Amino acid sequence: MKILVADDEIQALEVLTDAIRKAYPEAAVYDFFSSSRLLAFARENSCDIAFLDIQMRGMSGVDLARKLKTLCPRIHIIFVTSFSEFTGAAMSLHVGGYIMKPVTAEKIKAEVSDLQYRNQGRDNAFLLKIHCFGNFDVFTPDNRILHFECSRAKEVLAYLVYLHGASCTVREIAALLFEDGLYDRKQQTYVQKMVSSMLSTLRKYHAESIIEESYNSMALNTFLVSCDYYDFMKGTGTKLSYPGKFMSQYSWAEYMTGYLERIQNKF
Repeated sequence: MKILVADDEIQALEVLTDAIRKAYPEAAVYDFFSSSRLLAFARENSCDIAFLDIQMRGMSGVDLARKLKTLCPRIHIIFVTSFSEFTGAAMSLHVGGYIMKPVTAEKIKAEVSDLQYRNQGRDNAFLLKIHCFGNFDVFTPDNRILHFECSRAKEVLAYLVYLHGASCTVREIAALLFEDGLYDRKQQTYVQKMVSSMLSTLRKYHAESIIEESYNSMALNTFLVSCDYYDFMKGTGTKLSYPGKFMSQYSWAEYMTGYLERIQNKF
């Protein structure tokens, strides 16, 4: 998950950025004191959420949001301010949320969780549907199953889903696939081929953007998929009856079953 942050007051920017990192330590957070620098970054990088202070010198947060939406139409805007009178202007942009200062990690989590909850049920908000309970399988929004070129390529995607948006390196994937095998050029080349095969399959279904790549690492954009495991962990999937199996075809996922069973017993 990639998050942009903008505030023209240094102290307020630090407080907001720290709260976001505390709420979502696995996220990539980019903070900006300047609206123009944020827009320059957004021109070259896709992002998921932007937390914008509404009242800023020069370009207001509302104007910044309008420009940002033209660059990143799928981005979710959450406004942050001390001034409640700006609520109407913010909501006229159909933004994702609104936080009143002082900002806390709890407020951040509440807004993002609400954003994710509202996205559920909107099939066009998701590029894929992912099933982790029982066997791991992936479907298009109209329920066509994805057919991967090889099982290892599918397993790479399964591991990225398992990491719930956290990034991993090619070497980490190699350790997963080969367990105690020595990591060498041969393993690296093989894993890179599996990653390319996975991306090739996703591309066939117009879903390659669910994978965010950086130098030698990658992560799943969890905002672009619907997943029974994620719903269950957020508490929005409590109507689902956990079957006692999680990604059954992968031995490395076995230990998660006990954890999920303990959560199930709390419902």
